[in-house]
Amino acid sequence: MTDAAPIGFIGLGVMGEPMCRNLARKSGRSIIAFDLDPAPVTRLAGDGVAAVAALAEVGRMADIVFLSLPGGKEVEAVVTSALLAHARPGQTIVDLSTSPVALTRELAGQLAARGADYADAPVARTRQAAETGTLSIMVGAKPHVFQRIEPFLSTFASDVTHCGDIGCGQVVKIMNNMIIMENVVALAEAWAIGRRAGVDGKLLFETLTKGSADSFSLRNHGMKAILPDAFPERAFSTEYALKDLSYALELARQNGVPVRGAEVARQLLEEAKAEGYGANYWPIIARIVDAAAR
Repeated sequence: MTDAAPIGFIGLGVMGEPMCRNLARKSGRSIIAFDLDPAPVTRLAGDGVAAVAALAEVGRMADIVFLSLPGGKEVEAVVTSALLAHARPGQTIVDLSTSPVALTRELAGQLAARGADYADAPVARTRQAAETGTLSIMVGAKPHVFQRIEPFLSTFASDVTHCGDIGCGQVVKIMNNMIIMENVVALAEAWAIGRRAGVDGKLLFETLTKGSADSFSLRNHGMKAILPDAFPERAFSTEYALKDLSYALELARQNGVPVRGAEVARQLLEEAKAEGYGANYWPIIARIVDAAAR
């Protein structure tokens, strides 16, 4: 790896664009980027990010390549169709997406056969956190690879945790998402019960923040989405939530752990999708819980 080589960034969606912007502003390195949508690439040009015409060009030119993609299917396609052919000693591919653990380790093995390193570094928190550079990142990587990429991750994250070897970052992120989804199921049920039992919904949630039920899920998903009944598109959708939860269920099966709470969350997400809410912000499952009340 040389400081003269650019850093590559593939995937400039809701989270990718602000992460790439912070990387360009703070890393002191030249950045090249690719996305199927030309709009974010155009916006990032003002921060000195250079567009490339093809995915393979990112792999050919960059010694560190960040991926911010919808999920494992897309990550596998990009790595195998565009990056693997250019993989080489000294190059590092960093997956910022939430991807299956088994796939992560498989791709790492394929890249290692060509001398390249791989790290899983899924991000947590919100788009606002991506914009302010205060994401939390869980990293699975060899120690020397973590040391190499941590300064760049810190341009868009305030918390960067080395969780262990390849795949361990994904394990922690997938468990993080599973816990949040189960928490939101509980919030949706409390919301439906409390209002029917005579308690104002706003008062209910505000009071819960003052006790042991307080949580990020309550303050973010409960107060900002369930309370105002606001579940916009262009947020983390029901379909994306189902994808991430499927990774948790797969990991649970692989390790012989029954996950009844996660199965309830999956059922509610499936019902929300069937009701036409697949593109809406996923805490819309609160509407499903509420509608089921008799």
